[in-house]
Amino acid sequence: MHLSAADAPFAERLSADLPPDTLRRTEPRYLEEPRGRWHGCSNWVALPRNTQEVATIVKTCAQNRVGVLPYGGGTGLVGGQVAPDSPAPLLLSLERMTAIRNIYPLENVALVEAGAILSDVQTAAERQDRLFPLSLASEGSARIGGLLATNAGGTNVLRYGNARDLVLGLEAVLPDGSIWNGLKRLRKDNTGYDLRHLLLGSEGTLGVITAASLKLFPRPAAVGTALLTVASPKAALSLLAIARDRLGDTVTGFELMHRTGFDFLSDCLPDVRQPWAQAPEWSVLMEISLPSGLSPQTVLEDILTQAFEADLVSDGLIAQSLAQAQSFWDMREHIPEANRVIGSISSHDISVPLSALPTFIDQAGAALDQIGTFRVNCFGHLGDGNLHYNVFPAKDRDRDIYNEQRDTIKTCIHDLVHALDGSVSAEHGIGRFKVDDLERYGDPAKLSAMRAIKAALDPLGIMNPGAVLR
Repeated sequence: MHLSAADAPFAERLSADLPPDTLRRTEPRYLEEPRGRWHGCSNWVALPRNTQEVATIVKTCAQNRVGVLPYGGGTGLVGGQVAPDSPAPLLLSLERMTAIRNIYPLENVALVEAGAILSDVQTAAERQDRLFPLSLASEGSARIGGLLATNAGGTNVLRYGNARDLVLGLEAVLPDGSIWNGLKRLRKDNTGYDLRHLLLGSEGTLGVITAASLKLFPRPAAVGTALLTVASPKAALSLLAIARDRLGDTVTGFELMHRTGFDFLSDCLPDVRQPWAQAPEWSVLMEISLPSGLSPQTVLEDILTQAFEADLVSDGLIAQSLAQAQSFWDMREHIPEANRVIGSISSHDISVPLSALPTFIDQAGAALDQIGTFRVNCFGHLGDGNLHYNVFPAKDRDRDIYNEQRDTIKTCIHDLVHALDGSVSAEHGIGRFKVDDLERYGDPAKLSAMRAIKAALDPLGIMNPGAVLR
């Protein structure tokens, strides 16, 4: 479908229907993505203040066949927020729509606008003695609309699920400019097709989320955090089984980390405190959240004793204060930042069935050895099967000399993931970076259905063109 550029004449027509200062020239910050690999093209950014203005913008774009690129916090890692090819789309940023419209503590529900920053939603829930559990490294800048549009994951998926599991209702503008008023607070609503789950994870290709009804939870009475040295990824899985047999869903975080990540922290971010003189080969950061009447210290000590006796754990630290627990998490959350400073050759956001994780790690390392000499930082959310398996240049070598190997490395890792019945995009989405991967590994029937849905809801192809589907 041929689209037109968001050029000066179009901007003049659109501005006539909007309040002053809604449309601006695009600043460079809107045209970049965190890894610096792609740069977008767009001349204009629209900054609406309410849902009706969003509807006006989308309707005008549909009438003029101009592409719309919804923009959240710009933290996405698969290029969903940058369009590098012409014709230049209109960027649509909801950064002015930040209201937390209401919180219903008795219902455990928050109504928030899509431009709200995740950490602000967490804080608003905390003020009502409630918890909004979505948590990830970019929570100080990531916005709710983008997080829901990409079905973000993070560190608490083990207990609370992905972003889509935290949504009761949505308000959204559809590709023709109509407003879907689906912002309900109901736990049960069995009235036909669920448009909510079509839009969640659609990466702005089926509409623009403008507000959401989010699930809140009681704040845990007590939280315990432990940093443990484990013998291997297989031992880490056995430790997880012990913890879940004992505690069930009160295990809220279970992060696997490799020594390479700590080496990167030492090299690039020496101010990030590490609690050991020499980092272990493999370690686990575990968090448990308990109701009143239970001592997390005692529970963690019991689990550690059992793990020591089974030779799963060789050393461990149980946080003695909130500050110490936060220092453990700060170390974990700074690993991606150190990765960016080092500069990867090829980064992979993958998931495989839990029991296949040790097999994947062993086979991936052996396969890479056949290609060349690299450093691998393998870390991530072991409890839900999601690893970030990132390949870096050998020490003191520039990553540019590996450019011709980048596709070979990616294909090697993704072929192995696919053979193990896994996913080549666990939590970051498809964006533009992984369109080829979706076509290579996606189920044909699913892809056909996705294209049919896209054609039905967005027949002009204006919504985030080129993202998810070619």
